[in-house]
Amino acid sequence: MPTITLTVNGSRHQVDTEGDESLLSALRNRLGLTGTKYGCGEGQCGACTVLMDGLPMRSCRIPAASATNSKIETIEGLSHNGSLHPVQQAFLDEEAFQCGYCTPGMILAAVRLLNSDPNPSDELIIEHMNGNICRCGTYPRIFAAIRRVGGKK
Repeated sequence: MPTITLTVNGSRHQVDTEGDESLLSALRNRLGLTGTKYGCGEGQCGACTVLMDGLPMRSCRIPAASATNSKIETIEGLSHNGSLHPVQQAFLDEEAFQCGYCTPGMILAAVRLLNSDPNPSDELIIEHMNGNICRCGTYPRIFAAIRRVGGKK
């Protein structure tokens, strides 16, 4: 079993992986970071979204071995010193989840959006969040959470 080095949430990890193991599988099964979810397995639903070098990526479609030179951030890496990231807090404040399965991917996609545009238009929010599926249909509350952080209550 080959060993690779992954930088996840600011820490370097030596990870034994199967030959074609996905980054999602390595994060969940090798590092115990279960916040990243398996949804469709085809990169279409967004449940497995992580930030790689600051960009939202579908970890179910990325071979773990190809992520060795990237900085990976998962939902577990957003909070610091016991305080939630502002987007996490906004999702709580707006009750922007129901079952919660899509929430980690939604939050990471929203973090990227707000990092690139701290006050996005509604159109940009829709465009950027497109492809992250919420089966419970909490989209209005998700938009409200993003607007809350972006200063558009």
